[in-house]
Amino acid sequence: MQEQLSTLLAKASAELNEVKGRPELEAAKARLVGPNGAFTALMRQMGSVAKEQRPALGKLINESKARLQELLDARLRAIEEAELSAQLGPPVDPTLPPVEPGPGTYHPLTLVREELCRILRKVGFTVADGPEVETEFYCFDALNTPPDHPARNAQDTFYFPPGARFENVSKHRSDERYLLRTHTSSVQVRTMLKGQPPIRIVSPGRVYRRDTTDASHSANFHQIECLYVDRNVTVRDLKALLDYLFEALLGPGTKTRFRPHYFGYTEPSFEVDLSARHLPKVNKDWIEIGGCGIVDPEVFKAVGYDPQIWTGYAFGMGIERLAMTLYGIDDIRVFYQNDLRLLRQFTWGS
Repeated sequence: MQEQLSTLLAKASAELNEVKGRPELEAAKARLVGPNGAFTALMRQMGSVAKEQRPALGKLINESKARLQELLDARLRAIEEAELSAQLGPPVDPTLPPVEPGPGTYHPLTLVREELCRILRKVGFTVADGPEVETEFYCFDALNTPPDHPARNAQDTFYFPPGARFENVSKHRSDERYLLRTHTSSVQVRTMLKGQPPIRIVSPGRVYRRDTTDASHSANFHQIECLYVDRNVTVRDLKALLDYLFEALLGPGTKTRFRPHYFGYTEPSFEVDLSARHLPKVNKDWIEIGGCGIVDPEVFKAVGYDPQIWTGYAFGMGIERLAMTLYGIDDIRVFYQNDLRLLRQFTWGS
């Protein structure tokens, strides 16, 4: 038996040295240690060996099995190294000067965000920012969102554990929970609490919701929201601004329309649809693009504004949705995959 094992190991070593790829390795492994392999056949002979010889023979078989496994592992490592070398290509001389990367450019989402802000700055809006970690008051309570609203459910919103502390994020009440903001409307609340109207702000930023990622959904995405508070603000003012914004962004021929809807923080509320068949892949008469409305008096009461004096409008939309419409992209996931070959196709001036 010892001679047979030695012969088998020598034959296996010679055979494995000739193996160049994974399929060949798997075939050799089957011939050696598979159900019908040569080593397996030798192990079956243990049943015919005298009882007093089995301990020594068992030890010999285990040692041979370990040696055979070492040979298999060594050959697999050699194959993996060869595969990696083939992927990396020829060696690089690190003393050579680097290849010029070429001019940089902005991410498509950054381009759309900055263009939106530029358009809105021209009509008096200023950019306001706020924390991505928020509390229930700023994200829900001050926006007239009741405790039993579905948006406040843990299945829709990312809440932090009760013991979480953020010293740079202020709470309105001590018993509030921290969460990742679900919209940038919280920036509007924080801005209104800092001073009296008139206010005209645009608040772009990243937001988070418990969504299953697919071609049109993501657990984190970007929004842009606007708030205008002054005396005698009407739906007509809101419609005029949105007409101006979308035509400036998407080009002449872009039209907008309102459809009645419900939002807790505006009344009346509307869904905003776009008609822009001149854009790539817009093959519908109308596409939904965002929501808007006249600020609900309850929101003004929550921030200390007198709703008998002040009125205002607010609207918001997803930046990814606008970028997909503008560039003709049909899968939101391409924005986050960081493939420069793809991203450079959609950048202005690249």
